[in-house]
Amino acid sequence: MEPHEQIRQTQKKYCSIAMLAAISVALILIFAGYKPLGKGLVLGTVFSSLNFILMGETLPRRISGSRRRASVVSGVSIFIRYALLAAPLILAIKSPSFNLAATVVGLFMIQIMILATQGIYASTRKNLDY
Repeated sequence: MEPHEQIRQTQKKYCSIAMLAAISVALILIFAGYKPLGKGLVLGTVFSSLNFILMGETLPRRISGSRRRASVVSGVSIFIRYALLAAPLILAIKSPSFNLAATVVGLFMIQIMILATQGIYASTRKNLDY
């Protein structure tokens, strides 16, 4: 399997898990009467997923090619990703229909899911070793 395909499979896996978790929790929050919390969580998770996909798409360009080109691609990529992450924060600050704290949690949803799945994998792996 080529590296680009591995990157796409990893993106699909973690983005799917994060979106499923965010939507599930958001539905519970919305039905419990906390609509801004649910909407903020989903908003942050959508932008977190976009950030993760953008990071994976630019990774091969940053590794290959000349050092100067890789530096330029890295700098532009970081700027775009920061702007992408700022958008939901600005929206959550300006709009009362989104909760800022829930949006921030959503922005970290991919990282949370990576740590959670690796923790689950490590704990089940440890149990198999004994």
